[in-house]
Amino acid sequence: MNQRRRRPLVLFPRPDRQDAIAISDVLRTETFGGIFMLVAAVAGITWANLHTASYHAVQQTYLGPLNLQHWAADGLLTVFFFVAGMELKRELTAGSLRRPAQAMVPIAAAIGGMIVPAGLYLAINLTMDGGRTDGWAIPMATDIAFALTVLALAGPRLPVGLRAFLLTLAIVDDIGAIAVIAVVFTSSLAWAWLGGALACALVWFVLQRARIDAWPIYLVLFLIAWWCMYSSGVHATITGVLLGLLTRTSAAETLDPIDRWEHFWRPISSSIAVPIFALMSAGVVVTGPALQRIVTEPVALGIIAGLIVGKVIGISGAAWLAARITKAALPEGLRWSDVFSVAMLGGIGFTVALLVTELSFPGDPALLDAAKAAVLIGSVLSAVIATVLLRRRRPSPVPAWEK
Repeated sequence: MNQRRRRPLVLFPRPDRQDAIAISDVLRTETFGGIFMLVAAVAGITWANLHTASYHAVQQTYLGPLNLQHWAADGLLTVFFFVAGMELKRELTAGSLRRPAQAMVPIAAAIGGMIVPAGLYLAINLTMDGGRTDGWAIPMATDIAFALTVLALAGPRLPVGLRAFLLTLAIVDDIGAIAVIAVVFTSSLAWAWLGGALACALVWFVLQRARIDAWPIYLVLFLIAWWCMYSSGVHATITGVLLGLLTRTSAAETLDPIDRWEHFWRPISSSIAVPIFALMSAGVVVTGPALQRIVTEPVALGIIAGLIVGKVIGISGAAWLAARITKAALPEGLRWSDVFSVAMLGGIGFTVALLVTELSFPGDPALLDAAKAAVLIGSVLSAVIATVLLRRRRPSPVPAWEK
C-alpha cells in the first residue's frame, strides 16, 4: 500500500488572497505613517536643540488632568495599541497565527527578539560600574511603522510571506511589550477603578456579541474604560489592546467591526497619534557631555547593544531553531541571509521603546535623555544596517505566485 506523502511545511508562505489584501493595506498605511513619524521625530530633536525652553514648556503644558507629553504617551498611544489589538485578533482568527504550525515561527522569533535583547542589556548593566537594571525592557520592542517603512524602501522585492512575517512579528512583539508595561510598571492598584475598566470591557464584549454597531456607544465606552484604567494605576494604553482583542471579527460578514474600525483608526494612529508622540518624546538635547555619556553609560550601551545585536540574534536564531524543530524549509528564492536582514529591522525600537524608557527612568532627567538618545541611535543604526543588507541582496528566482 502506498503511503500518502506528507506535504513539507514551508516557512513564510504567501498569505491567502483576503489576508494578502489586508497585509498590503497595512503595509501601505504604516509606510506613510512611518515617514510622518520620522519627520515628527526629527522636528522634535531639532526643536529641543534650537529652543530647549519652549520645547519643555509645551511638553509640560496642562490640558485638563494631564500635560501634553502624558496625553501623547497615555492617550494617543492608546489608539496605536487599539489598532495593534485588532490586528492581533485578525491574525489569531483569520491570519497566519490561526495555523499553529505557521504561527510557531513568528511567535518564536518575537519571543527570541524580546528575551535576547533584555538578557544582553542585563549582562552589560550587571557587569559594569554604575549599571541600572531598570531599563531591561527598553530594547524589547519593534516599531511597526518605522520597520515597515525601511522594508518598503529597501526591500520591495522581498516575498509577501516574509513581509507578513515582519508584520506579525512586530505585532506579537508589541503585545509582549505592553504586557511587560502592565505587569512591571504597575506599582499600586486601585481595584475599584480596575474593576470599572474590566466592567466596561465586559459590556464591550457583550455588545459585540449582540452585533450592536452604534459607534457612539463604543466611543463613550472606550473613553470611560480608558479613564478607569488610567485611574487604576495600570498604564492606560492597556485599554486599547484589551478592547481591540474583544472586537468582533467574522468571515460571515463582508465588513465586520475590525475591518471597518481598523480601516478608520489605522491612518489616525500612524499619521497623527504616533507622530505626535514622537514629536513630544524624541526631543533629546544633544551636547558634548550627553554624547560622551552615551558611549560610557551602561544603560545606553545596553540599549544600543540590545537593539542592534540582541534583536537580530534573537529573531533570526529563534526563527532558525523553530524551522529545525518543525523541519520546515525556506521557499524558493529565499535565503537565511534574507531572514537575517529582516531580523535586523527588529532592532528599530522607537515608539514603544521610547514609551518604556519614560516609564523606566521617570526621576532622572539626565539618564532619561541618555536612554532616549540610545533608543534613537540604536534604531537608526539598525535601519541603516538593514538597508545596506537588503540593498546588497543578490537577485534570486522569484516564484510566479510571488510576482
